[in-house]
Amino acid sequence: MSSPVASSGGAVAAGWYKHPAVQQLGWAIAGISILVALWTLFGYYIAGNPKTQSFASFGFIPTMHAFPELWELGKLQSAVMVSTYRLGAGLAIAVAIGVPVGILMGRVKRFRELSNSPFQLLRMVSPLSWMPIAVYVYATWDGAIIFLIAMAAVWPVMFQTAAGLSKVDPAWFKVARNLGASSTQMLTRIIIPAITFDVLSGIRLALGVAWIVLVPAEYLGVTSGLGYAIQDARGTLSYHWLTAMVMTIGAIGYCLDSILVLLIKRFSWHRGG
Repeated sequence: MSSPVASSGGAVAAGWYKHPAVQQLGWAIAGISILVALWTLFGYYIAGNPKTQSFASFGFIPTMHAFPELWELGKLQSAVMVSTYRLGAGLAIAVAIGVPVGILMGRVKRFRELSNSPFQLLRMVSPLSWMPIAVYVYATWDGAIIFLIAMAAVWPVMFQTAAGLSKVDPAWFKVARNLGASSTQMLTRIIIPAITFDVLSGIRLALGVAWIVLVPAEYLGVTSGLGYAIQDARGTLSYHWLTAMVMTIGAIGYCLDSILVLLIKRFSWHRGG
């Protein structure tokens, strides 16, 4: 006769596939597999059609062959390093400006009322429209691109921070003051823990906007980065390199977004214990 412990262990082992994380991974793999299958069929179609044979390099198989070629030439590593540096620097500036200003908007009613209209006006300006000014002000293309990314990313961080702080119960601050908490303690013990979820949500939104700005910004004048690599591949008709760079952009963005999603779940007030 089998023991109850062995039976329960067997049941757990048999039901591992029902774990939410495993199911989520399975759905992700299934979705990507469908995408790859459709892409492969599309590649065979354009390769077999005399009118579109010149675009056969857009297919999935030629794209996969492009990755080792780009790696061996050093183009892939170089483009990824340069673009991620620009993205990271722009996001860091956006967070460094957006979080303090967002806290100020959330805590000081007069400042929020005074700044809301001009901030909303600036938020609606396309980040790429600042390009002529950025090129004129900054001596290097790196500086101009980082400025554009920061201009695009600062608004989601700022407004999400302010929205998060506005949801904090004012009684928390009253209790803290009555207990003799200093301004530093109010910031580190109440404000930062309370808005971490919202700040991370704002950074996630900012990341998506920053990716949209980064690639077209690298089309203009620079000789490095993922955007330049796409432009260069198009100019040399290396379509399999082009699609490989596009896939690289998508993969990096997906990974960064997934990391932020995990952090958001970690700091969510509504997560299960």
